[in-house]
Amino acid sequence: MNLGSIIESGFKEIWANWFRSLLTMFGIILGVASLVTMSAFVKGKENLLRDSLAESGGLERIIVDDNDDLPDYQKHLEDEANGMTLKDVYALQKNAPLVYNVTPVIEKRSYRGSLRISRKSKRARYATVKGTWPSLMEIEEHELEHGRPFSDMDDLLANTVCIIGSQIRNELFGEYDNQGEEIIPVGEKIMINYIPFTIIGMFKEYMSEEDRKKKEEALATGQTAKKRDIGAAFRSGDRNSGRAMVVYLRKNSTIMVPLNTFVSKLDSSYDRGSNMDRSLSTVAMKIYDVSTLEKSLQQVRNVLMQTHNGLEDFEFETQEGFAGDIALSIQNERISGMFIAGICLLVGGIGIINIMLSSISERVREIGIRKSIGATNMDVFFQILTESIVIAIAGGIAGLIISPMLVNTLANFADDTTPPVMTAFAMTIAFGFSVITGSLAGLFPAIKAAKLDPIQALRYD
Repeated sequence: MNLGSIIESGFKEIWANWFRSLLTMFGIILGVASLVTMSAFVKGKENLLRDSLAESGGLERIIVDDNDDLPDYQKHLEDEANGMTLKDVYALQKNAPLVYNVTPVIEKRSYRGSLRISRKSKRARYATVKGTWPSLMEIEEHELEHGRPFSDMDDLLANTVCIIGSQIRNELFGEYDNQGEEIIPVGEKIMINYIPFTIIGMFKEYMSEEDRKKKEEALATGQTAKKRDIGAAFRSGDRNSGRAMVVYLRKNSTIMVPLNTFVSKLDSSYDRGSNMDRSLSTVAMKIYDVSTLEKSLQQVRNVLMQTHNGLEDFEFETQEGFAGDIALSIQNERISGMFIAGICLLVGGIGIINIMLSSISERVREIGIRKSIGATNMDVFFQILTESIVIAIAGGIAGLIISPMLVNTLANFADDTTPPVMTAFAMTIAFGFSVITGSLAGLFPAIKAAKLDPIQALRYD
């Protein structure tokens, strides 16, 4: 028999017992659908996490912060620790060529009670005000949507100007006016600690692409887009997704002002100490290439050890930890999902073995007749194997067909989760596993059928 005849015979046998074959396929269908669905939700979460990593500056961003916990051998020198200062910034700019955009940052947050951000009777509850240089916008991947950035002249003259995030606009001005037009408050004034600041620019609204699509769809229908609950993500144990959403919230709640403006208008220590020795919250910078991260950190450390007179009262904050958490989280979820899908495919494989053994028992005499008229052991082997593979292929195709419906149903049922993203790669892998399952499950029945003695088979009643 040729391959075409074998496949045709296999289809006829399956169709003759279609209901039994359908029940056998159920495990394969469920395994393929669960694998595709799992992959879709994991891919959606991975996209969210990697987008938030990029939005927070990527792996190239380095933050140098104060460290009050000195090494044991320096504990007795804690009173001499001054933290990060402008002296460090200029020293790094001059002596650390592996980093660029070295930028001083002084920040205060309104929800800690140190700042009050208001306009008329409205108040921004969770704002972060950063006194800095314009280069921080590049480091933190900020994009200006309206207005202009503050200039070196604004910094030199300590002009009371600011750039705000979209969440600040929403809380103090509202997002849309009575005609449904977006409010752009450039030129308006807000009060920071009762000092009037003129808004000269506004950052774009930061959110995941899926959330942006949902917002656009809601606006098109005159509705308000539902915002995902960050607290719910943390409470459910999904720390990385919660952290990703926090990145967007913090960027949308940022207010940037010139460094000298912050120091002279919002810093109570303005009259104390020289400009170069004034304490900073952090020093931000970027590296040219992620592959040089360790060298860059060592170079920065060498410079700071000189400016700090050998005191190690500083620490580095990089995105490596976040990137590692992302990779570990995605790997664990993939393993868990594949384990569940594997169980379903195993059940499906056992079902195929069962139905093929039953089919052989019912067709012993037929196999004996075929062998007596010239069919070889290989012909019988390939026919039984082909039937099992056809069942697995049909189950795999059915699983792929129902996968989008299952994904959409679960996404709508739990609309506060990370939006799933189906990929052709995941579907190909799932279908491939179904074919492999059918092939492996059909080997034992096929070998058993091929070994049947034609004389004994003809006597079988």
